[in-house]
Amino acid sequence: MQSEPEIVVDAANELGEGVVWSPAHREVQWTDIFGRHFWAYRPEDGQRQSWPLPDRLACFAPLGGRSLLAGFAGGLEVFDLESGARRQIAPIEPDRPTTRLNDGKLDREGRLVFGTMDEDATGPEPIGQIWSYEAGSEPRALVSGVRISNSIAFSPDGRRMYFADTPERRIRCYDYDVGSGELSSEWTFALVKGPGFPDGSTVDADGCLWNAEWGGGRVVRYTPAGRVDRVLPLPCSRVTCCAFGGANLDRLFVTSARTGLDAAALASEPYAGALFAFDVGVRGILDTPFSASVRG
Repeated sequence: MQSEPEIVVDAANELGEGVVWSPAHREVQWTDIFGRHFWAYRPEDGQRQSWPLPDRLACFAPLGGRSLLAGFAGGLEVFDLESGARRQIAPIEPDRPTTRLNDGKLDREGRLVFGTMDEDATGPEPIGQIWSYEAGSEPRALVSGVRISNSIAFSPDGRRMYFADTPERRIRCYDYDVGSGELSSEWTFALVKGPGFPDGSTVDADGCLWNAEWGGGRVVRYTPAGRVDRVLPLPCSRVTCCAFGGANLDRLFVTSARTGLDAAALASEPYAGALFAFDVGVRGILDTPFSASVRG
């Protein structure tokens, strides 16, 4: 196993996020939300590429070719990276001008489950929500009263959904109805201790949750019982998301950010904003693709 991270792409992302493995493209794909670029890295030959984006892309699901189910700041669209063509699916929370989309993941049936965050931190009450979207239906809200949605991930059987409202410093768990996509029975899965806050997560084939810690400079693996099992330190503080990838799904890829770091911090964290990789000795789980019918 590899205890030190490999710097895979020194991308200098402002806010690298939403990393996924696309088996169809044989690529690690992620978004730089503030930098408004989409990134791809192919492990087999080291090829890397980026595309400019018309808006802040918070989360996405790969579709056919270079088309994405795109969770832009203000709503869901189908977006083609190469042509720039956009087709709106639905605005999200247009009545709440201070919120934008944030973290999102595909459930085991291929629905996109995503959350919003309130960019006005002075608001007295949290107004973000967790949403679910499947082809042929309108997006529907599952949970309200969220400040910063993060850490969405699903157990191997799909019956648990993990989630964090980042400022709470706790990772929640819900019972998840695979058939209907409904949530029930919320409980605290783990409390995040130390300097970090829970950001993006993924689940491995053993059912353990890997969580990136914003401000903590590490990724933490939790057992299904919520116990800390392993800690992977990184050479930057703002660790944002993680996903398993590679031909055997046996490498953990980790995104990071440099936004908000002053000159002194950037000098001490020269690789902030890079894509990192670890060989962790376990395998991940392939995402269930989003239904092609969304393309219409």
